[in-house]
Amino acid sequence: MAFNIGLLGLGTVGTSTAEILLDTAGRNSLLKEINIKQVGVNSLDKPRKVEFPEGVMTTDLEEIVKDPEIDIVVELLGGLEPARSLILQAIANGKHIVTANKAVIARHGDEIYTAANKAGVYVLLEAAVGGGIPIIKPLKQSLGVNRIKRVVGIVNGTTNYILTEMSANGADFDDVLAEAQKLGYAEADPTADVDGWDAADKIAILAAIAFGDRIKREDISCEGIRKINATDISYADKLGFVIKLLAISQQSQPDSLEVRVHPTLVPKEHPLANINDVYNAILVEGEPLGQVMFFGPGAGGGATASAVVSDILNIAGILKSSGKTHKLDPLLGCSHQHYAALTPIKDIETRFYVRFLCKDVPGVIGYLGTCFGNHQVSLESVVQIGFQGELAEIVVVTHDVPEGNFRQALGEIKHLDAIDSIPSVIRVL
Repeated sequence: MAFNIGLLGLGTVGTSTAEILLDTAGRNSLLKEINIKQVGVNSLDKPRKVEFPEGVMTTDLEEIVKDPEIDIVVELLGGLEPARSLILQAIANGKHIVTANKAVIARHGDEIYTAANKAGVYVLLEAAVGGGIPIIKPLKQSLGVNRIKRVVGIVNGTTNYILTEMSANGADFDDVLAEAQKLGYAEADPTADVDGWDAADKIAILAAIAFGDRIKREDISCEGIRKINATDISYADKLGFVIKLLAISQQSQPDSLEVRVHPTLVPKEHPLANINDVYNAILVEGEPLGQVMFFGPGAGGGATASAVVSDILNIAGILKSSGKTHKLDPLLGCSHQHYAALTPIKDIETRFYVRFLCKDVPGVIGYLGTCFGNHQVSLESVVQIGFQGELAEIVVVTHDVPEGNFRQALGEIKHLDAIDSIPSVIRVL
């Protein structure tokens, strides 16, 4: 029984996917039954690392999603359009979907999955989160009997590389970003990575799977790493922390979820503190399991293609065993029907690190303590680190506090005559 696939996109991941499918020696024997029938590209003249027989490559992407002989459409174009429209057309034509496109799933997953469930086809996306790290299927299957309490991770390799280099070399953000762009770890336009949008797309997907409800991507509180500097990294180190961009989802209240992305001070003894460079790691906490962490390369052609082909293999295996007309396997399909209520950021309780530049006047620490106390913000530590010119540098770490209370206290503190500025506010895990 042969299975035909249509491949949309032949970039880095598409090329690596084709290479795996064309070189099956030593791999799962079912791969020999998978045939690349058509490959959709923007240009037929561009040099390629892989060669196909005449007529396999085409610039007519709609031809692929409508071809009655194609069983699985593999979307590796990235971006929102034409990916969304082509996926929906493929579903309407009865094609199963494999995609590595976190943005289109995070933002249009409700539309795509509703259509897929109606058409009786799969939409698999192991490669959309964590590159080659198996996390989607484990959450659906291996961990499915657990009551998930929290999913938290480092899910963007670019920002993790930047923060690792800043920590190791004492360099500032702009310098490390420029170097990351030279090395190919950061895009020419790094906005999606450094402003946290990529991580927000990924945690939206993970939270939906872990907690069983759809997530409105636009409601996720998202903060990037542009404001992190060498000074804060140095102070965090002295206080026993490292700074990471974390994507967090957890069931903090019975009727709502916390889903957020932001730089975070992580205690050095925490498992995520030692995840460096371009690597990703995702920590899942559930009952009765406890904690389990998934670690590995979060990007790259080979790693991502490994996850893509594993999804192709899953669909081919189901079709081979049950025939091309069958009911969807609930452990691979998507049954989410409702949107989760997300906890407003002001109601989330967490610890904070905040750095003040203050005029060197008597009683300034007392003023800070009074303002925080006025808003029920309990302080874990207050340390005067040193001076920047004539300004005293004071670092405060709070206990757990509702963010709304903390922000109100900061609003009051900003108007104190003794306060010159508040350069940094970072949450603490």
